[in-house]
Amino acid sequence: MLVGAGVAAASTTLLLSAANTAVAGCPAATVADMKGVKAGKYPQQYELAEFEKLAGCKMTFQGNPDIARLNGKIRGNPSSVPSVANRLPSEPLVYAPYESIGKYGGTLDVLSNATEAGTSDFLSVRHVNLVRFSDDLQTIVPNIAKDWKWNSDFTQLTFYLRKGHRWSDGAPFTAEDVKFWYDHLALSPLIMEKPKDYVLVGGKRMTVDVVDPQTVVFNLPAPKPGLLAHFAFSFAQGFQPKHFLAPYHPELSANADKLAQKAGFENGLAVIKAYFGNSDWTDTPSPLLNSPDKVAKLPADVIPTLESHIYITDTTEGRHLVANPYFHIVDTQGNQLPYISEQDEVYKNDNELRILTLVNAEADYKSQSLQLSSAPMLLEGQEKGDYTIYLKPEITLSNISLNVTHQDLDKRKVFGDLRFRKAMSVAINRQEINEVALFGQGTPKQYTGFSPMPDFIDKKWESYMIQYDPGMANSLLDQLGMKDTNGDGARELPNGKKLVINMQFATQGIDPQIVEMVGQHWAEVGIKTTVKEVTPDEYRSQQSSNTLDVGMWRSSQPLAIVMGNNELWVPPFENYFGHRTGMLWAEYVDSNGAKGVKPPAYVMQLIADVNEFQSAAIGSDRFKELGRRMVKNMTENLLKIGVAQKPAPIYHRNVLKNFVEFKTHSYEYYRTYPYRGTQWWLDE
Repeated sequence: MLVGAGVAAASTTLLLSAANTAVAGCPAATVADMKGVKAGKYPQQYELAEFEKLAGCKMTFQGNPDIARLNGKIRGNPSSVPSVANRLPSEPLVYAPYESIGKYGGTLDVLSNATEAGTSDFLSVRHVNLVRFSDDLQTIVPNIAKDWKWNSDFTQLTFYLRKGHRWSDGAPFTAEDVKFWYDHLALSPLIMEKPKDYVLVGGKRMTVDVVDPQTVVFNLPAPKPGLLAHFAFSFAQGFQPKHFLAPYHPELSANADKLAQKAGFENGLAVIKAYFGNSDWTDTPSPLLNSPDKVAKLPADVIPTLESHIYITDTTEGRHLVANPYFHIVDTQGNQLPYISEQDEVYKNDNELRILTLVNAEADYKSQSLQLSSAPMLLEGQEKGDYTIYLKPEITLSNISLNVTHQDLDKRKVFGDLRFRKAMSVAINRQEINEVALFGQGTPKQYTGFSPMPDFIDKKWESYMIQYDPGMANSLLDQLGMKDTNGDGARELPNGKKLVINMQFATQGIDPQIVEMVGQHWAEVGIKTTVKEVTPDEYRSQQSSNTLDVGMWRSSQPLAIVMGNNELWVPPFENYFGHRTGMLWAEYVDSNGAKGVKPPAYVMQLIADVNEFQSAAIGSDRFKELGRRMVKNMTENLLKIGVAQKPAPIYHRNVLKNFVEFKTHSYEYYRTYPYRGTQWWLDE
C-alpha cells in the first residue's frame, strides 16, 4: 500500500509538473522552427485560442519592462499603465516571428527625405489596417479585424473586431470607430473636399452598420470584391477614434465650436483638421507638436493610434516615436509587440547625403527613394558597414507623361496631339538606357496600367511603341509642322514659337540618369529640353498647380489593387503622392463639367469601364472584355509613356533581426507592411 501510494504521489507530482510547464508558457514557435505547432487558418499568425489549441498550451503575457517610462512621454495618456494582460485585447493576434523571439528595447533609426517626402517607407513599419497582405503578396490575413465575411455577391462585407482592443490612450476601440470614420470623416464634405474612390462603389456611397461593438458591416450598392484588398494594402485606415474627435465634430456635438474656442481654435473643424488633417494620408506632420501654446489646451499632442508606435516629437529635422502601450499583437510566448521601444526618423533631402548616411550605417532600414543608380556604392560598403543590400524588382515602371492640359495653350495643343506623344515614345532609346543607367538589369516596357499584366490581356501592349525609331519620330514631328527654322538644332512649335520642355524630377520618383538620357534622346530629334532635380515637395506642388511640362515618376498596379482602387484610370490618373497628368480633365470630372477641360471620349470610356470592371464577376467574359479595353485605351493613347521596369535596392543593417528578404521593392503592397515590422528587434 505504501509503495503504491508513493508511486501514485510521484505520478501526481509529474502530472502537476507537466501541467505547470504548459501553463507557464507556450513554445517559442517561429517561422524558422514552429516547434511542432501546426499552421493555423492564416499563414504565420494565429488567433489566441487557435494557437493555444494547436500548441497545447495556455499563454501568459509579458510586456516591455520600460513601458511605464515610454507611456510617460505620451502627453494625454493615463499616468499609470495597466498590466499587460489588461492592456491587450482579450483576443490578441499572435505572430510567429520569422527567426527568433526578440529582445525589448532600442531605437529604430530610419531615414526619410522631408516632412511628407519619402516617409511612407517608415510609416509602413508601424502601420496597421483592418487586414493586410501576407508576405506571399497573395493571401489577405487579419490584423485589426479578427476576421471577415463576404456575402455571396460581394455586396456586403462584415468585419469582426477584437474584444477589449484599445486605442493608444487606453480608450476602447469598437465598431463605432469604423462607422465614425466612414460617415463623418471620409464622406463629410466638411473634412474631405471629395470622397476617395475606395469609399465609393461606382461613384455611389456605401452604408456602414454597427451590429455590436465587435461587428461592423459595409453595405455596398453594387459588388466590389476589391474593397477587402484595399484595406490590405492602403495607407488609408478604415477607422478613427470617435471618442477623441467626435466632441469637436459639428455634426455630432452641439458644443463642438465652444469646446474648440476654449482651446484657442476658431471652431471644432479646426481642431479636427489639426489632429486628423483633411486627407486620408496618416503621416502628415502634426502642427500641434509644434504649437505648445495651443496643444496644452487640448487633450493630447497627437491623435490616438492603433499602430505600434506613436509620435512624441515632430520638427523640420525629423520625428521621434515611442511604443504604443496598448498594441494588440503578441509573439508565440505572449510577449507584447513591438519589441523595439522607440523609433527615430531623420530628414535628409539630398540624395547623395542619404546614400552616404546609409554607407556609414547610420540607419537600420531604407527602401523608398533608393534608385538602382545608387546600388554600386551601397553594395561596395556592405562588409564595412555590416549591412545587407537586396536588389528587388519594382512592380511599377518608370514612365513619363506630357502635360495634356498644360496652362500654355500652345504646349497643350502639341502635347495633346497623339502624334507628338508617339514621336516622344519612339525617340527614347530604352535599350541604351537599360545598358547605361540600369546596368542591364531593367526591362524596357510600355505603360499599360497593370503590373504584372493579367493573363487575360495580350502582352503585346507592353511593347507598344517602345521601339527605338528616330526616323519615325522625326517624320511625326514633321507632320505636326514642328520645324527647325533658325538652324539651331531645335524644332519650334507649329506656330513658330520656341519650344523647351522643362524636365523637373525628384529622385524619390525616378532615377536621375533615366531623366537625363531621355532628355538627350528627345534633343536628338530636335526637341530641346532642360533637366532639373527638385525636392519631392516641390515636384508635387508644381504637379498640383499644373505647371509641369512633363510628369516623371513610377506607376502601375497589380490586378488585386485595381479592383479596389480606380485612381490609375481616372483623371488625374493617380493620387497626390504619385504621377498625375490631365489635371484640368480631373477638374472637369470632379465639378461635373462646371470647371476645367472636357476630357476626350476615350478618357470618359476609361472612367466608365474601370467602375464597371470593379463590380463585374471576377474572371467573367465581361470582366475580361472591360480589362482589355482599359489597357487598349490607356496604352494606345500614351497618357503615360513607359521607359523600363527595374530592380531597386533595399537596405538592412544586420543588427536588425527578424528581417526577411522582401519579394518586391514596392509601394503597391505598402512596403514593409506584409513583412511584419512590428516583430523586428535590435541585437545590440
